[in-house]
Amino acid sequence: MKKVLGLIAMIGACASQASTFEFVDIKSKVPSIETEIRYFGADNFVGERIDGYLAPKCLLSSEAAMGVAKAQHALGEFGLGLKVFDCYRPQPAVDHFVRWAKALEDTKHKAKFYPEVPKSELFKRGYIAARSGHSRGSTLDVTIIDLKTKAELDMGSGWDYFSPVSWPSYQGITANQRANRMLLAKVMGSAGFMGLTEEWWHFTLSNEPHQAQYFSHPVQ
Repeated sequence: MKKVLGLIAMIGACASQASTFEFVDIKSKVPSIETEIRYFGADNFVGERIDGYLAPKCLLSSEAAMGVAKAQHALGEFGLGLKVFDCYRPQPAVDHFVRWAKALEDTKHKAKFYPEVPKSELFKRGYIAARSGHSRGSTLDVTIIDLKTKAELDMGSGWDYFSPVSWPSYQGITANQRANRMLLAKVMGSAGFMGLTEEWWHFTLSNEPHQAQYFSHPVQ
């Protein structure tokens, strides 16, 4: 009986990982979208390429990709579009973040990404965690750009900036910056995504298909 149960568990695990192959490259569904996958390079709070990112691709569940296509179309009517910084994030990448957060002496990108937060408090304040909704394949980090110039709209803070300044409700920025955040939230909400109270750039598909699964397959 133990062998049978073990075999069933192994088959279940394989099936769970196999479903990552259903994820699609967003560029194949939305060619006009801009991508700048920051965890494939060194321009991120860790300061190096993150484990699990073997290619600079935005992978998403097909359902999430359909929502992104809807948002891109809505913005395109006004000469605007989306730019993504991160999409599906494999569990090994999250594990990499955890290891980095425990290495308190490594603060080379503190000034850009978390100047107000002691690195020793990143876990306690919720900026680093052992699990991420990104690993379920229906969450993305995104901003708005001008389609002609590719310039990003001013959102009042950079992506992955660990501070209350990044909260969508933060009032200490200009009216134009608040309006840009509101536009992004409105467009993504109309496309079926929910925002996050701490990050203006973070959106998850409301009816995500893998609500209880965290995948490890690399981005490639």
